[in-house]
Amino acid sequence: MAVLRFTFCLLGAVHHAWAQSTYTFTPSEITFGANGFANWGAGTWPPSSVGEPLVPQSTDPETLSLPQQMDPNRIESTIQTLVNFGTRHTASDTTSPTRGIGAARQWLMNEMTELAKPSNGAMKVSMPCYLQPASPAHGMPITAQVCNVQVEVTGAVDPNRTYVYTGHYDSRRLNNSDNTGYAPGADDNASAVSIAFEMIRILAPVVGNTPPAASIIIAAVAGEEQGLYGSNFLAQTLKNASVNVQANFNNDIVGSGSNAPFSPQNQHTIRIFGAGTDYLTINASLVKEIITTGYQDDTPSRHLGRFIQEINAGASNVTEMDVALIYKPDRFFRGGDHESFLSAGFPAVRFTEPQEDFYHQHQDPRVQDNVTYGDEIEYVDFEYTARVGKVNLLSLWSIANAPATPQNFTYDTEIGFLASSLDDPPSNLENVIKLYWDVEADPLLDHYEIVWRPMSSQQWTHTLNVGLANTTLLPISKDNAVFGLRAVGKDGKKSPATYALAVASQYFG
Repeated sequence: MAVLRFTFCLLGAVHHAWAQSTYTFTPSEITFGANGFANWGAGTWPPSSVGEPLVPQSTDPETLSLPQQMDPNRIESTIQTLVNFGTRHTASDTTSPTRGIGAARQWLMNEMTELAKPSNGAMKVSMPCYLQPASPAHGMPITAQVCNVQVEVTGAVDPNRTYVYTGHYDSRRLNNSDNTGYAPGADDNASAVSIAFEMIRILAPVVGNTPPAASIIIAAVAGEEQGLYGSNFLAQTLKNASVNVQANFNNDIVGSGSNAPFSPQNQHTIRIFGAGTDYLTINASLVKEIITTGYQDDTPSRHLGRFIQEINAGASNVTEMDVALIYKPDRFFRGGDHESFLSAGFPAVRFTEPQEDFYHQHQDPRVQDNVTYGDEIEYVDFEYTARVGKVNLLSLWSIANAPATPQNFTYDTEIGFLASSLDDPPSNLENVIKLYWDVEADPLLDHYEIVWRPMSSQQWTHTLNVGLANTTLLPISKDNAVFGLRAVGKDGKKSPATYALAVASQYFG
């Protein structure tokens, strides 16, 4: 086998001389991981002695004890009760005590109130409503009340910073305007509501004694099937009140890992969909810059997905789950309640099971040509739903007790770039990156970390502790990696990363 030898230079430190080193290249065989993907490509390049390889952050024992309390039996009971209402169409009956969305939302209100009692008032239960006009073309045959049922926990340190869990409780048939026929909606979406109940139950005695640093909302929303009505009502209400929503965890169809095409790994995998630049609400010129500089995969929603991935990876012995971050806003020509938060300018992701079963979604329950259709409870795996709940609770509680995501992370366009005049200092021409950010007055904050990864890698690969400084210079080319900044708390909890925008150094004095 031929051996190729190259001599190259490593930058030991900025303004220092280049050091010579000899590298022996040995061609290697292509191997395959357990997921069947080939282990080749540029994922391990560029090499770097900067910082440390990133190891998923660990979780404290108290937090780890919370997801272990997820109860599959209670999840089954919640889903069965919701199925028993016959239909939960947004425009269905509101007068019957046993059937229709009116009975369903009153039961949700009663149950949330009961589950919240151990919080000693720290959990505020409410049912905000508004009148939605008829829209037959979108499945609303009549004007009807759209009511969300939600629990709010006020943060003890940064109450305006808020994290929102959503799962819609309405159901539908094949004809979305059919507001009377049987529509069980077990997987879509009683499964997500059952997780909401479990999180409320588990957190109630905790927040009564030790409230989270930031605020949490856990909401069962209505009107998803007809137009994301309830979630839009919630997101816009929060936006109008200038609430700093830093994440929406939207769960929709999270009841089974056993659908075809089946793999045993499916039962231990949850997909998270993270939107790209098309859902950013910032100035169009900044969106163009993000795309031009190669940060199109570094939107706040995708950083939120990376955060959930990392938190789960560090505690996967408890969750028994893998998190698959999908670089799409949602599934093929589909949508969900997270879009209401994205449209309001808030980071949001959607949790969905790994393989959906379209025989049991948006279908009239029936047997036709020996094929069974309908979203019945028998197609829900309660153990799997509980594992999805573990990932949500672990991530939600961790992020609400970490420092806020840093702001105004930027890099210098004059350092590490072409000369603009004969008077440019030679140090500006070194192929490096200089980064700046705002240092926040956050009582949770201990220090900041720069994280970075090769362009071909989905997850951060390296980290560097930069203390409480507001700038650093790294001997890494801007062309070959993407950079993020995250805040680390005094207890080790870390925020999601934020992406960098380019600015000229004169803006920083």
